[in-house]
Amino acid sequence: MPFTTFLVKNSRWLAGGFLLCFFSSFGQTFFISLSAGDIRREFDLSHGAFGTIYMGATLLSAITLPQLGRVVDHASARTVLLLTLPMLAVATVAMGFASHWFWLFMTIYLLRLFGQGMMTHNAITAMGRWFSAQRGRAVSLASLGNQAGEALFPLAFVAVAPLIGWRATWFMSAVFILIVGLPAIYLLLRVERTPSLSDGPERRSAARDWTRKEVLRDPVFWMALAGVLAPGFIATTIFFHQVYLVELRGWSLEVFARAFIVSSTMTVLSSLLSGYLIDRFSAVQILPYYLLPLAAACFMLAFVDAQWSAFAFMTLLGASLGASSTLFGALWPEMYGLEHLGGIRAIIVALIVFATAMGPGLTGFLIDVGVPYPLQIAGMGVYCLGSIFIMVLVRERILTRNAPSLTAAVP
Repeated sequence: MPFTTFLVKNSRWLAGGFLLCFFSSFGQTFFISLSAGDIRREFDLSHGAFGTIYMGATLLSAITLPQLGRVVDHASARTVLLLTLPMLAVATVAMGFASHWFWLFMTIYLLRLFGQGMMTHNAITAMGRWFSAQRGRAVSLASLGNQAGEALFPLAFVAVAPLIGWRATWFMSAVFILIVGLPAIYLLLRVERTPSLSDGPERRSAARDWTRKEVLRDPVFWMALAGVLAPGFIATTIFFHQVYLVELRGWSLEVFARAFIVSSTMTVLSSLLSGYLIDRFSAVQILPYYLLPLAAACFMLAFVDAQWSAFAFMTLLGASLGASSTLFGALWPEMYGLEHLGGIRAIIVALIVFATAMGPGLTGFLIDVGVPYPLQIAGMGVYCLGSIFIMVLVRERILTRNAPSLTAAVP
């Protein structure tokens, strides 16, 4: 199906997925961390102390998500929206009123659970279910909502917060969620989509539908996680400590915020290209390659002090984030089928959230005890190189296991 035809025929569902990802921004690290400096000053917290609070709250959201996330297997995307988006608005209001470290902890828990966790989970699971032959394209287009949020919200925050304060900016966020986001997404998701024969042949390569228990006993699943967890861990860590990084390098925070536009632009291009490649070759086939730019990005940030390296880093980071956001939406249906996709993805998203929780806390502790931050970033690059080798092994295991269904799926 031509891309323009696909876009026109499915505009309402693609737009709904896009906006779900877009409004998840209020629970993403890149947005929360914009208030990190003010929070540490007002609550008298060190980097390690705030990182620990953030880690603990995110870990709690990761523990909650596998159970709460199963709701997408039993309720429509529209119904799940009516739970998650109002709760996200409540969390943004709570951030504006936070006056105690435990209040801050619970606020971050709600932001992470209903923002990064459930909003994205609802969007990508819906794309995986609603589309088959064009699953890569659908996931890539919906995921662009994350990139749009990364491009727009940091600039909006640094423009508005100096005028009205960081707390009032969070109140404005709640108004935006309820007045703009909730009605717009609800109208788009009123009607569910069902894959049809006119979409083209199904691309799923899984020989059967796996249960959650079977997936958790599958060694290939845990091998795949070695690479799957890397982008979230690394991006979250660097975004969370962006204020510290800027101070360490002597850069301008406003210039670093503008570098998010570069990241978002590259993420969009990479996401769209990955969607095409997934529909052309399958997610399993391209699995090992998405970590190459991320490894280069880490080494760039670790060893180059010049301000321009922020833009080079964001370019490489965007290439990996765009590829991974699309890849992870299409990979799990190919590996484990559709029947229990919501429950399986809830576990995966929870583990990704767990990884994003560990990043700020672990690196914050290491900063406090004197481990150079650039050295930590270089270590992340080394980890990416090791994970690429593991992804090659994972690809071969999956292709061998699913060889009969792959042969049957060839058009």
